[in-house]
Amino acid sequence: MPEGTIPKVTSDSFPDTPEFTGFNRPTRIEAAVQGLEISFGAVPAALDGVFYRMQPDPVWPPMLGRDISLNGDGLVTSFHFSGGTVDYRSRYVRTDKYLAEQRAGRALFGAYRNPHTDDPSVAGLSRGTANTSILWHAGLLLALKEDSLPIAVDPDTLETLGTHDYGGAVTSLTLSAHPKIDPDNGNLYTYGYAARGEATTDIAYYVIDPQGRVLHESWFQAPYGCMIHDFGISEHHALFPITPLCSDPDRLRAGGAHFAWERKLPSYLGLVERDRSGAQPVWHAGPTCHATHTFNAWEDASGVHYEAPTGSDRVFPFFPATDNQPWDALGAAPCLTRWTVDPAQASSPVVQQPLTTLRGDFPRIDDRYTGRRARRGWIVGCDPAFAGSGRPGMMGNNSIIELDLEQGTHRSYHVGLGCLPQEPQFIPRSADAPEGDGWLLLVRHRPADMASDLVLLDTRDISAGPVAVVALPFRLRRGLHGTWLPRSARG
Repeated sequence: MPEGTIPKVTSDSFPDTPEFTGFNRPTRIEAAVQGLEISFGAVPAALDGVFYRMQPDPVWPPMLGRDISLNGDGLVTSFHFSGGTVDYRSRYVRTDKYLAEQRAGRALFGAYRNPHTDDPSVAGLSRGTANTSILWHAGLLLALKEDSLPIAVDPDTLETLGTHDYGGAVTSLTLSAHPKIDPDNGNLYTYGYAARGEATTDIAYYVIDPQGRVLHESWFQAPYGCMIHDFGISEHHALFPITPLCSDPDRLRAGGAHFAWERKLPSYLGLVERDRSGAQPVWHAGPTCHATHTFNAWEDASGVHYEAPTGSDRVFPFFPATDNQPWDALGAAPCLTRWTVDPAQASSPVVQQPLTTLRGDFPRIDDRYTGRRARRGWIVGCDPAFAGSGRPGMMGNNSIIELDLEQGTHRSYHVGLGCLPQEPQFIPRSADAPEGDGWLLLVRHRPADMASDLVLLDTRDISAGPVAVVALPFRLRRGLHGTWLPRSARG
């Protein structure tokens, strides 16, 4: 079978579970479509670049007969904007996992992040799926998943170029799917958790310059083994949120879930000098909570501030609780919250302040304000002002919500009854445009029509609705994170 072929399942089928049926059914499609239909409005000719996004999309039915949505193979989808037209391309990342399963003609890897459940033939191979996020830095487009190293892909063809360890300078086994780029110096700030193997407490922290050279490295230990999906940078610090969605090597060896909710453990915020090799964290304790994604981080005379959607229960219902208590859907639906610590006092606790009563996640800001105080930002959330609103949470999200943190106000774009918004991508109107002045791009899913489209909003008033809607000739699966690459940034 040719290496690029996506095979048809003949001897097995995907399970009859919500993760694999209806709108969530795997698409397993690689495609190139020139000149997508503009079904509404017009795409501004000034938009010149590519919107890349990642979606987990399993190629083979799960080996164990069941699986979670986070474990799908990484499919890069890209929208190429030029002169008011939009082209589309998608391609699977050829990870070690993908290639081994293509050769075998079936799934060989078992439960999410549990190598003890794999077929013996793949022992020692990277289990990474490269399915979470994508980033341009130092002349490379990198597909990211937090349990493995980045994989470079060609920005035009999406062909896989190979695993990238910065010439061997990165010795961690993992790197985050959510690195940060300082808008002033262009340095990439990143880290790997479980850096010496699954369920370890090791964290490796790196600073990488715009030419791809590793400037600084630090190794340290987390207070306990847990998911550290995202982090933040401020002017002088890297900030690591620790929340008790915990890993356990004994549970893995017994074939159990990689993560479980430890309700009695506190959270922590770790502060590390961001530009010093070997710097060690100061851990500040806080209340039990779960935070997955970072809005921003910044500092002033009153302290160091980390902002993230935060809830009282884990956002992922498919990970169990160690006390067997039922999942609290409302508590799990996060609100944007500011965590503040006094860096001068090592024992000072984390003080948490909700910034809105609206619930949502997948936050984005104007990336030119990364590490500085940002006034505006956007979340995928549930605005109860709209008729027929669902319950807060990922499946109840009905809107893109713009928050003005200075005024304490918000505006919303309702994506339509029964429709599901994906994470937005902000694009500045110009290099020197005011904060938050530009466009938002997002994929919108329409389950009733088994269809997806790309929506373009003007941030001068997102509540006015789309400037343009770009139709897709097929459904996309729910995705995770993306990035915008201006053509001028290619060099």
